[in-house]
Amino acid sequence: MNFLFVHNNFPAQYQHIVRALARDSKVRVAAIGSSTSREMDGVRLVKYNLNNVDVSASHPFARRFDLECHRGEQVLYALSSLASSGFVPDIIMAHPGWGETLPLRVIFPNARILLYCEFFYGTQGRDVGFDPEFPETGADGHVALHLKNASSLLALTDCDFGISPTNWQRSTFPKDFQNKITVIHEGIDVDTIRPDSDAVCRLPSGREFRRSDEVVTFVARNLEPLRGYHQFMRALPRVMATRPQAHIIVIGGDGASYGASPPRGKTWKSLFFDEIAEHIDRDRIHFTGRLSYSDYLSALQISSVHVYLTYPFVLSWSLLEALSAGCLVIGSDTAPVREVLNNQNGLLVPFFDNDQLSDRIIEALAFPHRFSSTRAQARQTILDQYDLARICLPKMMAFMQK
Repeated sequence: MNFLFVHNNFPAQYQHIVRALARDSKVRVAAIGSSTSREMDGVRLVKYNLNNVDVSASHPFARRFDLECHRGEQVLYALSSLASSGFVPDIIMAHPGWGETLPLRVIFPNARILLYCEFFYGTQGRDVGFDPEFPETGADGHVALHLKNASSLLALTDCDFGISPTNWQRSTFPKDFQNKITVIHEGIDVDTIRPDSDAVCRLPSGREFRRSDEVVTFVARNLEPLRGYHQFMRALPRVMATRPQAHIIVIGGDGASYGASPPRGKTWKSLFFDEIAEHIDRDRIHFTGRLSYSDYLSALQISSVHVYLTYPFVLSWSLLEALSAGCLVIGSDTAPVREVLNNQNGLLVPFFDNDQLSDRIIEALAFPHRFSSTRAQARQTILDQYDLARICLPKMMAFMQK
């Protein structure tokens, strides 16, 4: 069997399945990705370069699709190189979000195409229009948002099957295509990400924390409104005033991964920190930037309370990893989070209720033993539903074999 993976940031979501396939002597694995993609043992990786493409002459509605067509063209060349070398995939696994799927069916008409169906943009029940602090952009913005789905719709038409990591993410896709999509999460490495009462978190500043310390953790790829950074920051003055020994560890970059960009010359991180800076003890809040995986994991393992907030959007791996580490998670009562948290394995609070968020953090810090069973249920949820080696990877392998 020949497998081809197509993802601009390979291996991305595919790292576990690729590693499993590459160990099989009866399987050949190839991949196509951009210049940022990472080599993996047993995988023939063909990289493409997408140089600075100027799409300013295109209609604003069409600029994203224009850029995706340029990317698709580079993937076309990479596919042709594979085909000329004699590699013909039986199964292609690809993410449709960047236009890389556009030439797949043309070059390999007989391959089974399996899409990673992560998210489908829309104006109802999703991230757009959710937060009144950042109002919608009117009809033009809605049309542009609708057109962000163009390459995904073409890919859904071409594909044989789709995989979504959660039921809610599957539900964002048009009903006409949902019968093609099966829900299988990528999985969490529960043997690595586990509770550790002896863990020590060493910050880049040199400061160390242990389980005996009062520590509130918050993690996002980038600190921005879509992941509730602004709501978290606004809860901190009450928390820090009520719990004078509590320290706050904030892990994440200064950029913007999703949603609106900050005002020119600002970052979301600085904007919302400045809003509360005069009302907190600045020596007790620690912005780490992005950490190595081991340092990130130790932060989860020593956490007294972990806060995870999100608009209705793609569920972060960090939520599941925090549960696997036995964290006491306080999460936003939004649709993707409710699929995992149920007030038995974590605590749900309304996304916009800063007072309730601060109350629950304070309660958790003041009475840690009250939530011992919640931490145990958090870990058990991951063991029962998201265990990479014992549940998710076998499901994916069985799905592909069938």
